[in-house]
Amino acid sequence: MKARAVAVFLLLAAWLSAAGAQALTERQLLGQRLFNQSCRVCHIKPQLTSAQYAPVLSRTSLGGNDDALRAFIANGSPQKMPGFRYHFTAAEIDAIVAYLKASP
Repeated sequence: MKARAVAVFLLLAAWLSAAGAQALTERQLLGQRLFNQSCRVCHIKPQLTSAQYAPVLSRTSLGGNDDALRAFIANGSPQKMPGFRYHFTAAEIDAIVAYLKASP
């Protein structure tokens, strides 16, 4: 009986989580895919014991300024981050920015 109650609770929690999640647009989904392919390796901590190489990105990164995010993704920084202006099209950079703006 106790196991059944736990299972029901977990299913209910998963359902509520999915119901409350914001659906991403096609553009944001493209940005998520591109972020996962090229940005995640530095901007997301892969394991609890691993180092994180770059800051976590969100809608508030660079003051939430879309133009600043686009420029930083395209041009990179002199210290660490490479520019992606030759790797991504302008539309793909816009998609990454749209995905970041949808992130908490």
